[in-house]
This record gives sequence, structure tokens and C-alpha cells, in this order.
Amino acid sequence: MIAVDTNILVYAHRTDTPFHAAAKRCLAEQIEGRATWAIPWPCVHEFLAVVTKPRVFDPPTPLARALGQVDVWLASPSLVLLAESSEHWTELRRVVATGRVVGAQIHDARIAALCRLHGVRELWTADRDFTRFAGVVVRNPLVVDRVREPPRRYRRRRRATAAV
Repeated sequence: MIAVDTNILVYAHRTDTPFHAAAKRCLAEQIEGRATWAIPWPCVHEFLAVVTKPRVFDPPTPLARALGQVDVWLASPSLVLLAESSEHWTELRRVVATGRVVGAQIHDARIAALCRLHGVRELWTADRDFTRFAGVVVRNPLVVDRVREPPRRYRRRRRATAAV
């Protein structure tokens, strides 16, 4: 199962963001596909907070439109919403302690713990901070994966000597 982080949701929603087209395409594949995909509840909350905040977007998304966007995602029959359960504290504590997370990064640890608890295979995000959490495979679907070729071995060329 793939889980989608807040920044992918924001980019897919806001046409004035630099990654809008790519994010919209990635999210549409999940919404319209048959494979189960997920959004952690904290990402829904954060999405609403970000897109409706005047200090972030000028103009911000009107609340009714932001709520309507969430309704569209929730209508996807293959969507699973990741929520805390009775095991959440144990997993969150482990993620925070192992990653040595403090301050604002606790929010990311919360999402990582939810992903681990719910068996998420891959978290789609443009946030590199998630790489600090063991057990969460992070992928930025907005960046084209480059195929890395093995380095070429260069042979030293001999200088041709001029015949006299």
C-alpha cells in the first residue's frame, strides 16, 4: 500500500504550485486505480491548515473548496485512512527514540509510525526528512527516477608520437 504525504496533496490541489501537474497525475492514478492507497489522518488535517492559510497562499483556498477536495479523495473506493490505534504510542515512541526526533519533526514521526503500523509499503512525499525513519520506504513521485549506470572505466590514452 502507498501512503500520500501532505505536500503531494497540496501540490495536486493548488494549480499555482511548481509540481501541480505531476502531483495531480500521481494522485489521479491512485484515486482511479484498484490498488489500495492511504492518506494518514494527520495529513488531511495539515492539508486543510496549509491550503487555507493566507500566509502560505495568496489567495488561500476557500474553506468550502478545501473541504470539497478532501471529499473527492475520501470518495475513492480504494482509499484507506490511517488512524491511531491502541498500538500507536508504542510505535510512535520507538520511531521518535530511534530517529532522535524532537520539536516539529514529531509530526513527521507520527506519520511514519502510522505508516509502519498499517503496513504501508511506500510513503510518497517531497520531504527528505522522512528518510530518517527506519522501516519507511520514501519515494518522491514528482521526480523522475534516474537510472544509474555503472561508472565507465576510462583507459589512459597513449600519446601518439610523431614519426620523424
